[in-house]
Amino acid sequence: MSDPHIDSIYSQYRERVPDFVFDENVVSVFDDMIRRSVPGYATVIAMTKVFAQHYSQPNSNCYDLGSSLGASTVAMRRGIDKPNCKIISVDNSEAMVSRCREIVASEVSDVAVDVVLADIGDIEIQRASVVVMNYTLQFFKPENRDSLLKRIYDGMLDGGAILLSEKVEFSDTKEQDFQLNMHLDFKRLNGYSETEVAQKRKSLDNVLISDSIKTHFERLESVGFKNVYLWFQCFNFVSIVAFK
Repeated sequence: MSDPHIDSIYSQYRERVPDFVFDENVVSVFDDMIRRSVPGYATVIAMTKVFAQHYSQPNSNCYDLGSSLGASTVAMRRGIDKPNCKIISVDNSEAMVSRCREIVASEVSDVAVDVVLADIGDIEIQRASVVVMNYTLQFFKPENRDSLLKRIYDGMLDGGAILLSEKVEFSDTKEQDFQLNMHLDFKRLNGYSETEVAQKRKSLDNVLISDSIKTHFERLESVGFKNVYLWFQCFNFVSIVAFK
């Protein structure tokens, strides 16, 4: 009998592959799926704790936007050591939010967490010292990304940090081919079949729309962020930090 927590969603060939959704089927295998699909994921989550420890401020809010099962939330919670900090975790998937609440409740901590079922575009950002968007903006409509980041910037405290992790595209064709092929090999190395690789990629075609690193930098700077740094890259996945 197969392990229900191992990702086998795309193991069987389908004539028509539906668009990817964060439903209950994905929730049950999400930890395995993201570990085997996103190179550097463990490092990004581990360092989310460090960023929260360094840049959280007393009497402020820390946001995990697109929180899924709460890995970034838990990491921030373990890193925050300032008084009266609250984490607000937001996701628009009811299945994700339900499981995230269970995970958060299972940990003993003095840091309050509010797990909210909502669209990120509807959340008001207030007194934010740290905002984390780990692999979230790429699922947001491209035409709305600038306004979203501007609202985040406007709701942040001076000295606040935004951590933005994304899958990216490259303008140079050879580099794009190299980075993409290495990512596909990463998936194969982690046990995904050719059928799984192909069908997962097709399911994301109309859902995950990636930008270039240059576009991310320009967008962050255009809404007001300063000192924008690329702090991590593994193939076509990166993490950027920027400050207000």
